[in-house]
Amino acid sequence: MANEKKPWAGRFVEATDEFVEAFTASVDFDQVLAEQDIRGSVAHARMLSEVGVLTPGEFGAIEAGLESVRQRIEAGDFAWSVALEDVHMNVEHALTESIGDVGKKLHTGRSRNDQVATDLRLFVRDAIDEIAAQLTRLQTGLLDLAGREAATIMPGFTHLQVAQPITFGHHLLAWFEQSQRDYGRFMDCRERLNESPLGAAALAGTTYPVDRAMTAAELGFNAPMANSLDAVSDRDFAIEFTAAASLLMTHYSRWSEELVLWSSSAFGFITLPDRFCTGSSIMPQKKNPDVPELIRGKTGRVFGHLTGLLTLMKGQPLAYNKDNQEDKEPVFDTITTVLNSTIALADMVPQIIANPDRMRAAASQGYPTATDLADYLVRKDVPFRDAHEIVGRLVGMAVDAEVDLAELSLSDMQDVSTAIDDDVFEVLTLEGSVAARRHLGGTAPERVREAVAAARGELASR
Repeated sequence: MANEKKPWAGRFVEATDEFVEAFTASVDFDQVLAEQDIRGSVAHARMLSEVGVLTPGEFGAIEAGLESVRQRIEAGDFAWSVALEDVHMNVEHALTESIGDVGKKLHTGRSRNDQVATDLRLFVRDAIDEIAAQLTRLQTGLLDLAGREAATIMPGFTHLQVAQPITFGHHLLAWFEQSQRDYGRFMDCRERLNESPLGAAALAGTTYPVDRAMTAAELGFNAPMANSLDAVSDRDFAIEFTAAASLLMTHYSRWSEELVLWSSSAFGFITLPDRFCTGSSIMPQKKNPDVPELIRGKTGRVFGHLTGLLTLMKGQPLAYNKDNQEDKEPVFDTITTVLNSTIALADMVPQIIANPDRMRAAASQGYPTATDLADYLVRKDVPFRDAHEIVGRLVGMAVDAEVDLAELSLSDMQDVSTAIDDDVFEVLTLEGSVAARRHLGGTAPERVREAVAAARGELASR
């Protein structure tokens, strides 16, 4: 396209180099902002009409024309042009071609600087709402599974060594609590980004009598941004969103690692649905947990986007710089990655089948009731440090005899400590161990069920 057809071409006497035109264009990826761009343009045009910059008839033509452009884009009947650089110029050009010169009035009192900042905020806000809905669905699935497995005993690990018996439901509730903090971070991010840059124009505001409060309200923002320079140059919200996404993906990756371990033949704690797994091209017996493995891998992708955005912004003076064109692809890919990962987990988690026999067998290894025995001695007025030493000696005896603590004879235990009586065997069962931890946040089945009920109430109140 010749230079004179570009909206900014008046200053230039030389056509844009063909390579530079392609190199600087963003329409190949920022066209996903079309819905938000049109929404913002309608609000801007309506405001211009209200303050007398546009006539009601001009606004009506612009609104109808933008709706026509929206329908063409949604139908896939829209020719995107690299020569027009970006989504904003493509939409405006199509509008002008459709309704004539009145379309050229749309950009009055506005710059692409505040336009793109508005579009991106709207896009990220919409994405947060969609992610939040899918995250709530995932959390509901977690609670369903936790409720079913509230009394299913499994080993709790530290250093990946059997530490103490817990319930599977309790472990799943730990995932739920992590996801609650993630949900809160996204909501915090949404609140902070929900201010409107529109009306800041290029950087200093505009001489037109714009009503920024009106456009902010129409677009669902809490208020206009207070400083025009900050409004066009701020990308904190994009970084904050990607940081929240990185923490969410960290949790997903940790869960995925556990799902991979638990579904392996070495653990056998759970069975994943076939439809979320794949096979091997050479080994017919394989059932590979590809979905959690891929989520684990995609986590690094989001981390990279966060680092990239921080690096992008760290050296920029105020206000807008062309560098900021590079903010969109990391944000867009982060949204896609987080949303797809959340959908995959939300679909899969409720279908997980627990294998309680394998879990119980594993929980019986490694002397998981040793702490219960130490607590028993403390209740017998043995100082904890002495109790710790006594139990350590008893574990050593059990290791030598290749038996569990509960299989040691009472006389052997009493040889180590006279505080031990025949009631000791009541605390050396897996059921007794988990049931004894009935305080708030404990693993006792009754507490797990109470926590599930409370969590359902929290989700219902959203």
